Amino acid sequence: MTIELSKEDRQQAIASIERYFREERDEKIGNLAAGALLSYFLEEVGPIAYNRGVADVQERLQARVAEVDFEVHEEEFGYWKKFERAKGQR
Repeated sequence: MTIELSKEDRQQAIASIERYFREERDEKIGNLAAGALLSYFLEEVGPIAYNRGVADVQERLQARVAEVDFEVHEEEFGYWKKFERAKGQR
């Protein structure tokens, strides 16, 4: 699956790459080179982050599904039990 960025996100990412090179590496990287570097990382490394995010969501969903029984469980055949409890309180 190819990770696609909106035009605005891509522009901001390219600007961030240019700034990183300028401020952290004291180098100038052009707009085209920054765009190519971004494309490379999205294709090569992006799937790692994407897959980790999917795995994290799966874990959280599985945990929530496991809790559903406790959260919404209803006592079966409870009609007579309420009378038995009331008799015990007297």
